[in-house]
Amino acid sequence: MESAIVSSPISLLKPSISSGSRPGFNKGFACFPSAVAHGSKFRPPCTRVAAMTSNMKVVKGEAGYVLQDVPHITDYIPNLPTYPNPLQTNPAYSVVKQHFVNVDDAVAEKIVAHKNSPRGVHFRRAGPCQRVYFEPDEVHACVVTCGGLCPGLNTVIREIVCGLYQIYGVSEVLGISGGYRGFYARNTVNLTPKFVNDIHKRGGTILGSSRGGHDTMKIVDSIQDRGINQVYIIGGDGTQKGAAVIYEEIRRRGLKVSVAGIPKTIDNDIPVIDKSFGFDTAVEEAQRAINAAHVEAESSEDGIGMVKLMGRYSGFIAMYATLASRDVDCCLIPESPFYLEGPGGLFEYVEKRLKENGHMVIVIAEGAGQELLSEVIRSSDQKDASGNKVLQDVGLWIAQQIKMHFKRKNKRTINLKYIGT
Repeated sequence: MESAIVSSPISLLKPSISSGSRPGFNKGFACFPSAVAHGSKFRPPCTRVAAMTSNMKVVKGEAGYVLQDVPHITDYIPNLPTYPNPLQTNPAYSVVKQHFVNVDDAVAEKIVAHKNSPRGVHFRRAGPCQRVYFEPDEVHACVVTCGGLCPGLNTVIREIVCGLYQIYGVSEVLGISGGYRGFYARNTVNLTPKFVNDIHKRGGTILGSSRGGHDTMKIVDSIQDRGINQVYIIGGDGTQKGAAVIYEEIRRRGLKVSVAGIPKTIDNDIPVIDKSFGFDTAVEEAQRAINAAHVEAESSEDGIGMVKLMGRYSGFIAMYATLASRDVDCCLIPESPFYLEGPGGLFEYVEKRLKENGHMVIVIAEGAGQELLSEVIRSSDQKDASGNKVLQDVGLWIAQQIKMHFKRKNKRTINLKYIGT
């Protein structure tokens, strides 16, 4: 399965992980994966979101085959008519006709398996199907971006709009401004291919964004009043939880409305797909901080440069930036627990590297070592507007512990430069 965004509107041919559907013409609540490689221990946000809905489908087959499916419009609107995919009459995409996805195709969560192991968990394969559930002239779509910013947001918006207009013949796409609040604040902009033509060259999101502001009833009332029947929601974990709740209310009202959740995470922590949009940019920018830390470290006696990188509970940005830099001596990530004192501890390794090289660079992911802080610092239950737990500054704490260790053991002061991104 590919990432959610490629360089052509043909990316919109990925239909979600529901059967017989597609972005723009999918049924029910879908989640377009946009984070980590096969075999990761992380569960995709789209799986977590679907699991929160009361109608999550789990299909079991022979030899341990498990399909984690998503809800469909046909679950509550039976006998919903289907229509030929507009791609079949679009000469610009004649090659695609040879590669329509079968409704029973699935993608394995893990690509490595033992000959005696069960077949394992699978997800619906994304791609163009021969039949769709909306005719082009009945589609009234909207796009909204929520939560924090991420490189590539405008590219995602552009792909959705151009794909709907140019591939599927849709003529009305609304942009909801300011996140979830924009639904009931009546903040909209008409999105056309001409309007979004150059937006991929800009940072941020042309629609604006915000955290929180989720009022399910007001949002669904607005969707119903405006006659919207396709909702594209771009955001992180909190946003996708909100998307699932919106779908449940739409289902309760029996509306023919598709809700497509497009995960936004530069952390690259969604399995099965290649990588999430914005991840490459995050890794590239992280190297600037690492380079600065390296210059500081090698310019001082017993110099240590420490860089804290974002990623919450996944260490992909930290690890890939480390591999790209080649100047990092130690990379601390949440997936690999560590300790400070004793044989094999961080302090011992820092002493060893300073003795051998005279300086060193440490990269730490923001979610690494949080359990060490909880042992000495009272855990905080503070959450941001999206409901995510606010993490303690582990980098600053470890930097202080390293300084104290050398002062206590060696009676000397080290030169440590800390950069928290």
